[in-house]
Amino acid sequence: MQAGEVALHNAWSEVTRRFPFPGYLDMPDGHLEVARTVSRHLPAGSRILDFGAGPADKTAVLAALGYDCTAIDDLNDEWHNRGDARTKILNFAKEMGIDFIQLNGSVLPPTKEFDMVMLHDVLEHLHDSPRELLADLLGRVRTGGFLFVTVPNHVNLRKRLAVLRGLTSHPPYDLYYWYPGNWRGHVREYTKGDCLALANALGLDVVEVRGVHHMLNKVPVGLRSAYLAVSRLMPSTRDTWSLLARKPAGWVPKLELADEEFRTLTGLRSWGEVGH
Repeated sequence: MQAGEVALHNAWSEVTRRFPFPGYLDMPDGHLEVARTVSRHLPAGSRILDFGAGPADKTAVLAALGYDCTAIDDLNDEWHNRGDARTKILNFAKEMGIDFIQLNGSVLPPTKEFDMVMLHDVLEHLHDSPRELLADLLGRVRTGGFLFVTVPNHVNLRKRLAVLRGLTSHPPYDLYYWYPGNWRGHVREYTKGDCLALANALGLDVVEVRGVHHMLNKVPVGLRSAYLAVSRLMPSTRDTWSLLARKPAGWVPKLELADEEFRTLTGLRSWGEVGH
């Protein structure tokens, strides 16, 4: 095993030993894949902002590898509000040396400049366009720094087979029906084309878009070998898209389209057609 892999697995062992929720880290695939991607492009000590970090599990692996990590989350998922879960998360982040900012409201607090901003399994939960949020986050990234996003693949093999059988590709309906308060599940999942369109709309230079496995635990063990074999031949059927894009020199956020651009996008020949 190479030195980098040894360090990575040691970091994973440290995180699993300290993590306060047994059974949550049941498979390391996503965590290790995220850490490998970061390590290929940034040296230890680089400053990373993990937005929507949840219990800071992926953040913690990077912190254990020597990265300077800041995590932001509102900690308002249903399970965050049960028992002492929120306190356990904040204590765990502190133990791992993570600067954890608990978001209160929609306005992001001032932060330092970062080498990378990450959003893992976040964008699919947003009910509105991510453009203002991502423009704000990218404003905190140095020139030449990175946006690193992972999102569920809306057309992965498991979902394609489910639809062919007449089943849904959405979360279980009972979960949606019984969820207390505002729905915080998946709203819009992504395809490869969506990832490329996102980077283009943000004015970023795409470094890589890859199909990866972060959710193999959702595939029955007896079918996993066949699932992996098919996905090796067709990477577009893997369960997650990983997008890494670079912030170019002179980057300026674009928050809205000109009238003509919007009419072209919507196919409206005149504003008189709106609402018809």
